[in-house]
Amino acid sequence: MKEQNKHTNTFKPSLGKGLFLVSLGGGESGVGTAILGKQKGYTVFVSDRGTIAEKFKEVLIKNEIEFEENTHTESKILKADVVMKSPGIPDKVALVQTLKENKIPVISEMEFAAQFTEAKIIGITGSNGKTTTTLLTHHILKNAGLNVGVAGNIGDSFAKQVANFNYENYVLEISSFQLDGIESFNSHIAILTNITPDHLDRYDNDFNKYIESKFRITKNQKTTDYLIYDADNEAITNWLKENKTAAKLLPFSIERELEFGAFIKDNTITINIQKDTFYMPLSSLSIKGKHNTKNAMAATMAAQLLKVRKDAIKESLSNFEGAEHRLENVAKIKDVQYINDSKATNVNATFYALECMDQQTVWIVGGVDKGNDYTDLLPLVREKVRAIVCLGVDNEKIKNTFGNVIDVIVETAGAEEAVKVSHKLAERGDAVLLSPACASFDLFENYEDRGRQFKNAVRNL
Repeated sequence: MKEQNKHTNTFKPSLGKGLFLVSLGGGESGVGTAILGKQKGYTVFVSDRGTIAEKFKEVLIKNEIEFEENTHTESKILKADVVMKSPGIPDKVALVQTLKENKIPVISEMEFAAQFTEAKIIGITGSNGKTTTTLLTHHILKNAGLNVGVAGNIGDSFAKQVANFNYENYVLEISSFQLDGIESFNSHIAILTNITPDHLDRYDNDFNKYIESKFRITKNQKTTDYLIYDADNEAITNWLKENKTAAKLLPFSIERELEFGAFIKDNTITINIQKDTFYMPLSSLSIKGKHNTKNAMAATMAAQLLKVRKDAIKESLSNFEGAEHRLENVAKIKDVQYINDSKATNVNATFYALECMDQQTVWIVGGVDKGNDYTDLLPLVREKVRAIVCLGVDNEKIKNTFGNVIDVIVETAGAEEAVKVSHKLAERGDAVLLSPACASFDLFENYEDRGRQFKNAVRNL
């Protein structure tokens, strides 16, 4: 790596001058990185193998940033001093391999943007709960009057916000793909919500490689930093037994009392990481379910470390409205509650959703299978699911797993049809739950598109 490309948090913005930055991917992170790169003096080029969305093209044209779409001009890209790779592009892609063979640094947006901000970073990763924990942490900090931005997999890109704002704190939702592209990036407070098998298609179907990827969030932490983690999660606790991190460990658990950390006692969240113990009755939380209790514990500990008053935290925990597409109540029609959990793109997320159902449920499931094992869901499906409505191109695994448990399994080819069929199958007092346990790319642009189509179909009943 060239000396000027050693990416550290002491990186001087002036070092961008005269260097050639390529953004691979013309989406949110690619365009945000291009904007920040140009501001810091880089010569910038955006290259996307697909079509760049009009809204992003307009931004690139307005900022006079050179770009190409539907191709990668390899001869040009290989002249880069540094390449920011969008998280959707796998490392196995031939172009990425060629870049690495040519010793050209390939980094993530997190790595690039963090060089240009002195803000405290609260970095949040995990297989499930990232979005809710990120939004809840931001909600608490913002309501407490902190100067704080929220980015990562949410809203405007981290790089774009670093270019346009001067936040003193950032709450970042960070995926394993983004963590794979870090070298010096560090979170002052890192939160690891949980680790369960997900995205194994990107990790050679090796769960251990995925675990290692998630733990990159603590790779650069110092003794003055903190790692907040789920002490009930076997993958996390096993890693911590066998590996060291410099960070101070702050565990949370809903299964046992802890000498230090967050736990449940007498139906009350109890956190004893500071001199004054924090108490919050579970009944006062605005978001329900065991998984959300854990999300609240993690967010609360992060806020405490940033010196937010207990009363301010409690107020925010009681009025937080939750994330779109995550157990989102859409409407109640003829005494049937329709719930949008489109963000449940893996089995563990759907497990949480079914666990929260306290009525008989028509379950809409299916999409692009990422190597799912549905057997963990069988006890909940037996207990709570009245009928299954498949929403995917290939539903064989779902039918094979649940065919002996559920009498009614119907295949549909779109959100509108799935909602209409569910409407006919549901009885008064039931819930209709979209919780697909799969990616969405067979029938939809992404999980947001799937969730919005579901909500529109419900409102058109």
